[in-house]
Amino acid sequence: MSLRVAVQMDPVLGINIETDTTFLMMMEAQNRGHRLWFYTPDKLSMEDGRVFARAQSLVLTKNQGAHATLGEVQVLDMKDDVDVVLMRQDPPFDMAYITATHFLEKVHPHTLVVNNPAEVRNAPEKLFVTDFPGVQPPTLITSDHEAIYDFRARHGDIVLKPLYGGGGSGVARLLADDPNLDALLELHAMIGREQVIAQKFVPAVSKGDKRVLLVDGEPVGAINRVPAAGQVRSNLRVGGRAEAVELTQRDLELCAIIAPELKRRGLLFVGIDVIGEYLTEINVTSPTGAQQLKRFGGADAAAILWDRIETLSSSAG
Repeated sequence: MSLRVAVQMDPVLGINIETDTTFLMMMEAQNRGHRLWFYTPDKLSMEDGRVFARAQSLVLTKNQGAHATLGEVQVLDMKDDVDVVLMRQDPPFDMAYITATHFLEKVHPHTLVVNNPAEVRNAPEKLFVTDFPGVQPPTLITSDHEAIYDFRARHGDIVLKPLYGGGGSGVARLLADDPNLDALLELHAMIGREQVIAQKFVPAVSKGDKRVLLVDGEPVGAINRVPAAGQVRSNLRVGGRAEAVELTQRDLELCAIIAPELKRRGLLFVGIDVIGEYLTEINVTSPTGAQQLKRFGGADAAAILWDRIETLSSSAG
C-alpha cells in the first residue's frame, strides 16, 4: 500500500541528515514506496473550512547538501490529496504552532496526523508530565517572582527554563545563593508573558539526560545525552554528547505509567526525558534521538513507527 505523505517541518534543505530524526522518518517512508511532499508551517492555510498547503514533492538521497530534490509548488487538499501528515516542525510552542494544530485537527483522523494535533495542543511538553503525580522532581510553574524565590529557599539549587521552549533553549541552573535570579526573570519577561518552570536541580544530570523513545506507548529504546563539561544542558543541539544506554527498570516503570494516556490520545511518536529516577518532560511535538538510537545498534524507531502508521491506515481504508 503506497501512502501519500505530507511532512510539515522546518526547511528540509537545512537539516543535518546524519542526526535529524525527521530525515530518518522520511527515508523510511520513501524506502517503503510512499510518496512524499514537503511544506513549512507558514504554507498551511484554511479557507471556508478547507485546509490546504502549498507543498513540493520530495525525493531524498543520503548526500548531505544535495539530500532533497524538490518539485514544483502544488496545492494539496489536506483531506483529499493526503493520507498521512507528519507534523514535525520544531518548537517554540507558540500561537503559530497552536494555530497549525487547529488547522490539522480539521482533517484528522480522515487524514492521519502524527501526532494527533488536538492532543499535541493539549499536551505541552512541560505541562503534560504534571498529569502523572510523583514522577517529577519538585517543580513550580508560575510567573510570580515571589513564588519562585520561595521555591528556591525551600529547595536550594534550581533549574529555570521557559515553559514553551525546546532544545535546551533558555535553560539555566541557579545555585541557592545565585544573585542573577532577578535578571533571568526579567529576561524571560522581555521574551514573552508565559510562565516559567522552576525545578529542583537533580545532580544525576551530570551522568546524562536519558531520551526514551516510545511508539504508540511502547518503549523502543533510549540514548543518553551527556552535557559538556561544566554545562547543565544535555540537549544534542546545544552541545550534548549522545551515548548508548540500556533501559532500566525505572525507565520501564515510567513508560508503563504514561503509556495508557499516550495511546488514548493518539500520540504515536513520543520522546520522554529521564534524569536519574525522575521523568522531566514528555516530548510530543518533534521528538529527536532516533538516528542516534539506530546508530548505536538499537531499534529502528522510524521503521517501528511506519509499521504502526501502515496498520492504522490499512484499518481506516
